Amino acid sequence: MTSVVIADDHEIVRRGIRSLLEAEGSYQVTGEACDGLAAAPSVEKLQPDILILDLHLPRLGGLEVLKQVRASSPRTKALILTMHNGEPYVIEALRAGASAYLLKGSASLEIVAALKEVLAGRRYLSAPLSEWAISVLTSKGADESEPLNRLTRREKEVLQLAAEGFSTTEIAEKLFISSRTCETHRANFMGKLGLQTQTDLVRWAIRKGLLQP
Repeated sequence: MTSVVIADDHEIVRRGIRSLLEAEGSYQVTGEACDGLAAAPSVEKLQPDILILDLHLPRLGGLEVLKQVRASSPRTKALILTMHNGEPYVIEALRAGASAYLLKGSASLEIVAALKEVLAGRRYLSAPLSEWAISVLTSKGADESEPLNRLTRREKEVLQLAAEGFSTTEIAEKLFISSRTCETHRANFMGKLGLQTQTDLVRWAIRKGLLQP
């Protein structure tokens, strides 16, 4: 029986994944986490075969969880299941050690197929990315000039939410930080990316695939 931990802040998502895996008959969900700070210790304690992980988690982002899991439970294979379809997120997740990257909304059959590939020691990405693309994205010199790579994890989280139209107060509440800290992160990433206005930010996020036009 393949053991699985599910880390997602939406109960309905966790419940849906659990039902899918239980219907398959060869998976056992041994743990669930609704935020990043709970996810990393859960994986360290349970040492599951598979971690199904959302990138956008409260209190500790999914990428940071992934990095901690690589150190505390190296045998655990991580399958990212997220709404983020931007290439920079895919690149960073793969470099951090993810074995698969799927978008929320993927068919149940694709999730099962991805799990089988991961357990067989291969990597899997949602179409249209191919194994060739995985190799390119994870190569040592891949996309070193990408501006998003110059941002900290928290700056990326604030950027994503700001681009989606959330106010400073709303972002601060979602990320459990102060409004002043949120404003500092926003000023930092705007400066690093050479952006001046909210319109600039939205246009940039669309070009990078972080937002749908």
